[in-house]
Amino acid sequence: MNSLRTASPPVLDAARTPPGSLLDREEKRRRVLGILDRADADSLLLTSQTALSWYLDGSRIHVSLAGDPVAALLVNRDGDHLVTYNNEAERLSREEIPAGVAVLEVPWFSDLRDVAAWFGPGAAAPLQEDEVAQELRNARRSLLPAEAARYELLAGETAEAFTDVLAAASPSLTELQLVARLAERIVLLGAEPLVLLCSGASRSGFRHPLPTHSPLGRRAMAVVCARRDGMIINATRWLRFDAGSPDERDAEKRIAAVEADLFGATVQGASLSRILAQLKVSYQRHGFGPDQWRLHHQGGPAGYAGRDPRVTDSSEDEVAPNQAFTWNPSAPGAKIEDTVLLGDSGMKVLTLDPRWPSVLVNGIARPATLEL
Repeated sequence: MNSLRTASPPVLDAARTPPGSLLDREEKRRRVLGILDRADADSLLLTSQTALSWYLDGSRIHVSLAGDPVAALLVNRDGDHLVTYNNEAERLSREEIPAGVAVLEVPWFSDLRDVAAWFGPGAAAPLQEDEVAQELRNARRSLLPAEAARYELLAGETAEAFTDVLAAASPSLTELQLVARLAERIVLLGAEPLVLLCSGASRSGFRHPLPTHSPLGRRAMAVVCARRDGMIINATRWLRFDAGSPDERDAEKRIAAVEADLFGATVQGASLSRILAQLKVSYQRHGFGPDQWRLHHQGGPAGYAGRDPRVTDSSEDEVAPNQAFTWNPSAPGAKIEDTVLLGDSGMKVLTLDPRWPSVLVNGIARPATLEL
C-alpha cells in the first residue's frame, strides 16, 4: 500500500518565485560588456531562447514552445534595446521585460535581426551569437544568487509533483495518462513541460520513450524536463508494482555507481571532455561494457538550455563554481537522472523530495525505485 504523503496541489503564485535581483542583472550586463571588450565590438545581438531568457532574467519571450523568440535584444554600450513585434510589445513591456530595457516596436512581419532597419543604415553591424557562443556559455554557467534560488524552487516543486503523481499510479494506467497528470502539475507550477517521457514494462528498452497508450504494467520510467523563469530542470524516476528481478536491482545499483563516478569527476576546472573520458572507464568498471556511452547522450551542464552543452569528446568547456548539471547515465532498462548544483560544499541535488525513497551513494541521496 502506498504510504507516501501527498502534498496539496500547488497553484501559480508569483510570491513563490523570488524576483530577479538588480545585482544579478548588473552582473549579467557586466559579463556581456566584457565579451564586447574582448571582441573589440560595440554591440551584441541576442536572438536565441537560451541567451534571451538568461539575460532578461527568465522573461518569456516566446509564444510557441516550438517557435523562435518573438523578440531580439541588442546589447551595446548605451544600454539594452529589445525589438519585438507590434502584437507582442505591450504584453512583454507590462509582464515580462525587466526595468531598464528599452522596447522598440516593429511591424509583425519585420525581420528582428535587421539592425539597420531599426537604428538606421549607419548602425554598426553587431556581433552575432554564433560568433561568441563559447563566451556566452561561460557567462551564464555560474548561477547568480537570485537565479539559483529560482532554479532550486522549481526543481523542488517538480520533484514533489513526481512523487504525488507516481505514488498514485497503477499498473493499468497508460503511459499517456501518467504524463498527462505530470503535465497538469507542471503547468500549475507556472512552468512549461518541455519533455515528457514514459515507458511501461513493455517498452523499457527505449532511451527516449515518447508516451503511448500502452499500460504501465509491472514497471515504468517517467522523465520530465520543465522550464520556468527560462531555466530547465531534468529528472527521471522509476516505479514498480512488484519486488523487481535480481537483474533489475543489480542494474539499478550499478548505474547509480556510474553516476557517483560522474559526480566525483565534476570538479571545478575539469574539462567536460575529461569527465566523459572518465565516464567511459566507469561504465566498463561497473559491468556495462566499453561502448555503453555510445548508445545515449550522457547529459552535461544545465540551466537555460536542456544541456548547455551536451557533452561530447570535443567539449572543452570547464566546470565552474555554482554551475548546474544534469548527468543521465543509462543502460538497457536502467537510467538515473537529477538536476544538481556544484557548490562550495560539493554536489547538491536540487530535484529532491524527501518523501521519495532514496539510497545513499557516496554520501549523496539518490532516488530509488518507488515500489507500490
